[in-house]
Amino acid sequence: VQLQAFGGGLVESGGSLRLSCVASGRSFNDYTMTWFRQAPGKERRFVAAFRGSRRTTHYSDSVKGRFTISRDTAKNMVYLQMTNLKPDDTAVYYCAAETSGRMILSSVWNPSAYDNWGQGTEVTVSS
Repeated sequence: VQLQAFGGGLVESGGSLRLSCVASGRSFNDYTMTWFRQAPGKERRFVAAFRGSRRTTHYSDSVKGRFTISRDTAKNMVYLQMTNLKPDDTAVYYCAAETSGRMILSSVWNPSAYDNWGQGTEVTVSS
């Protein structure tokens, strides 16, 4: 499975941005599609996930209420709508996919659970 993420950029604090990720593969509906982010000098952290087989969404506490993950199965796309952005949201954002369809909830946040990664897209939020 190949993933390509795009949509990053420079935005002012309080602004909005939408990230997109397109995935190859025939079983997109079953994939767990997840966004992670990595700030300079920090470890990669979970942001939001869409569990395809269960059609449920999950968010980190730091973005809950501000970010929304969604998908378009016709286009094999997953989106991350980011609103009320803060300087702490500055990071490289990565799209990841778990393609077995058997992702368990307790593993959604763990980067090691994912077998496919896209290149990152950089988001910079100015204060």
